[in-house]
Amino acid sequence: MYASLPLDAQLAVTLWDIESPGKAAPVGGSTLQLFTEKGTLKRGQQRCYLHPGIKADPTVDSKTPSDVDQADELGRLLKLVKDYERGDMPRVEWLDVLAFRQIEKIQALARSRVTGRSSRMQTQEASLPLPPQPHPNLLGAPVPSPLPPNFLASDPHLWRIFDPETIRVRADGEGNPVEAKYRRLARSHRTGRGDRELKPGPEMRDLLNDLFRQPPTYDLSPEDKDIIWRYRFSLHTFKRSLTKFLKSVTWSDVAEARQAVEVLLPLWTEVGMDDALEMLGPGFEDGRVRAFAVQQLARADDEELQLYLLQLVQALKFEVKSAQLRKTGDQPVRPHRSRTSSTTSSKTAKVISDEDSGLAEFLIERAGRNAVLGTIFHWYLMVECEDKVVGKMYAKVAFQFMQRLVELDDGSERRDTLKRQGELIALLSAKAKELRASKDPRPRKIDKLRAYIADTKHGLSTLTSPLTLPLSPRVQVTGIDASRSSVFKSNLLPMLLWFETEDADYPIIFKNGDDLRQDQLVIQLFTLMDRLLRKENLDLKLSPYAVLATGTTEGMVQFVPSKSLAAIMGEYGSLLNYLKVDHANEGAIGTLGVEPAVLDTFIRSCAGYSVITYILGVGDRHLDNLMLAPDVDFGYILGRDPKPFPPPVKVCREMVDAMGGPASPHYNRFKSLCYTAFIGLRKNANLILNLIALMVDANIQDIRLEPDKAVLKASIAVSLQCNM
Repeated sequence: MYASLPLDAQLAVTLWDIESPGKAAPVGGSTLQLFTEKGTLKRGQQRCYLHPGIKADPTVDSKTPSDVDQADELGRLLKLVKDYERGDMPRVEWLDVLAFRQIEKIQALARSRVTGRSSRMQTQEASLPLPPQPHPNLLGAPVPSPLPPNFLASDPHLWRIFDPETIRVRADGEGNPVEAKYRRLARSHRTGRGDRELKPGPEMRDLLNDLFRQPPTYDLSPEDKDIIWRYRFSLHTFKRSLTKFLKSVTWSDVAEARQAVEVLLPLWTEVGMDDALEMLGPGFEDGRVRAFAVQQLARADDEELQLYLLQLVQALKFEVKSAQLRKTGDQPVRPHRSRTSSTTSSKTAKVISDEDSGLAEFLIERAGRNAVLGTIFHWYLMVECEDKVVGKMYAKVAFQFMQRLVELDDGSERRDTLKRQGELIALLSAKAKELRASKDPRPRKIDKLRAYIADTKHGLSTLTSPLTLPLSPRVQVTGIDASRSSVFKSNLLPMLLWFETEDADYPIIFKNGDDLRQDQLVIQLFTLMDRLLRKENLDLKLSPYAVLATGTTEGMVQFVPSKSLAAIMGEYGSLLNYLKVDHANEGAIGTLGVEPAVLDTFIRSCAGYSVITYILGVGDRHLDNLMLAPDVDFGYILGRDPKPFPPPVKVCREMVDAMGGPASPHYNRFKSLCYTAFIGLRKNANLILNLIALMVDANIQDIRLEPDKAVLKASIAVSLQCNM
């Protein structure tokens, strides 16, 4: 009994490993005093110093004490945690959550450092099975044994160990011989001939429909896969059933894989773009499946294909063997991370077809036919060519694209245009680096930039001939207005350049030292969602600005003159007063003295951006970067936010006041538009999620931090109803 323990009682813990049959080797030992110097029983988690290579010494003067002084940050924090658990510290709920989250990160970092270095100092944490308070009446629970009975075999030549593989169930049923045997019996091809005539009943149809409605992030259980396989011959009549069916196939079984691809896959005559994009992701390796997805993509027109082009370029990373690699005899390049599919074992690799899907040829052909698509495709490839892992593969795709242009009637002209675009980007990049490195004051830097542009030897003020702007391939520029160009005040000193066109000037921001790929992704998804809402006859007056990353640390952003909400509030007192400056209409009924069209645009755009930023988890929205025109960057997406407990929907009080307050009919209309927009986008949840999933290996900042959770966060946001 705990109550009978002496004050000098201690717990000796030794961590063992197996050196050979019948022989164990100590990993390390530690001896923990059960009572404090004040005579109270220790409770909760205890941080123990693990002495490597020796058993725990249970003597009074132990040589393996657990309380070796470790003056580090984690030790200090854990002592504070004990004070917190004892109630010696006041509890602040929101602050406690942040504190414990940070402690967990420090703890994980400390463990990784201990594991990764050959240092003598190691630590181990033990949770003592002790009551929360040191009351003698409660000290009676026995200490449970961590080892099963008869852990050591009686035979000295045998060593009994616990094998976790016996209960491990992987998604493909492999790893557990019992599950593998059950799967073979349940899916026996000798008894599967009658499955061709098997039709699901009403209850089973409801069950199958529920499975097919699940998002791409849903993990099918072995039971789900067996049900799907059983009714495989009638699944092509169900919407969105193809990808779930392919995930239920055991690709390590030759006969099953052959039947899935050669017999069943052709039954799906028309597949949605969301499913086609999912089949090009990292979870599908079979070349025949990916080729089928490429065939479905061919149905998309150039405008729709442009919406998916960023992800399709990323999908080249997941190709088993692209056409250009096969022709040159090079080895296929694997993506940055391991595949999420369960079909990655050596046994499965022999079954999966390495047939070329034709994705690269498809993109090259479509980009060759359309100059706008070709320009965007070229710059997407240029960014990926900088990647140290897959850059060589993308360089070969870019080379084949240039070869394709030679075969076209206007190919020489288009190649020359792309070359001139590259020279323009190189000049701007060099000047941006020079300005950033210079210690001159900002006015002096602006003068240097204007002088550089005006110098005729650089050919920037007046181009030799009109040039397609990489940022907006439909815009032809003739030069840069040096007098209006400037340098911003921010840390990276981006340049404001006013490109001249035949119709109107086109101002852009050129940034160097900043990765714009995250902003590029967000704007692409904004544009996609705007198109999806317009298909639902819902125009929310969205006007996403253009963003193009021309490298991993530089790019162009369309400049839209605007004012932050903080500046407007400081100058005009309210957003409503600002709207009245140029759009006042005191005679209008029920529009708060503002022109009806202007107030309608404000309400619609507020609803659109509120819902879309909620779905994408855009963070760090405050009055200094909430604009009345969308020229703000997206430094935090997919739930990341530097502020504790930020609101999920970014609707500030100043915006509501401009609508007449929370009780006004305009605010109710705003909420109604938000609801309609959210329902409309939720219908296309799979498309949005699959596009984000294809970007997991794209080195996007906020996705790279937690790649496995990025799609899950978006899935939760797009699946749940938000409350205003």
